[in-house]
Amino acid sequence: MEIIYCDNAIVVCVKPPRVLSTDEPGGMPDLVRQALGNPAADVRTVHRLDRVVGGLMVLARNANAAAQLSQQIREGIFEKEYHAVVHGIPNEKTGTFRDLLIRNKARKITMVVQEPEKGAQEAVLHYQVLKQQEQMSLVGIRLETGRTHQIRVQFSSRGMPLVGERKYSTLEDSCEIALLSSRLCFNHPVTLERMTFSIKPPNSYPWSAF
Repeated sequence: MEIIYCDNAIVVCVKPPRVLSTDEPGGMPDLVRQALGNPAADVRTVHRLDRVVGGLMVLARNANAAAQLSQQIREGIFEKEYHAVVHGIPNEKTGTFRDLLIRNKARKITMVVQEPEKGAQEAVLHYQVLKQQEQMSLVGIRLETGRTHQIRVQFSSRGMPLVGERKYSTLEDSCEIALLSSRLCFNHPVTLERMTFSIKPPNSYPWSAF
């Protein structure tokens, strides 16, 4: 477990791919407790990453910190940015995707719907094409909303599935999904100091192509 920052209120760390964000055996809070050497430590998930996705997460170390960070997420103070590699090249170098998404819990998938219906929620993200390589694009993404599988579904629905995507793509890639939580920015739940953390993509395919 790579810990970037830790104090009595929060711990910022790098979630490995295929690890659950939630508090259960082998999940992020459990791994953080192991890294801290205290199996009884109070460690709480305040935001999630898909199981297959890696990158930066902040976890709270007490109830007050968890409540404060959760409030920042609701109010849009908490900023989350990602890097992704997608198949294809967006028509515009920068843009905004705005969709209505609905979650099919039985099939465990998220779908784009064209008309408002029960359970549909607006999903908004902003992207910027950073580099292009043959028929792939490296994009930076800033989430305005945080719907389940949002980035994966919004790009796939436009014919640009993420490289390594299994659930929302018919293409067969041999790598892990190319989606990384690369930057977090929020106010410290105690001091209210603005804190920013960022990491670079790994030096493995398809990131290494850029």
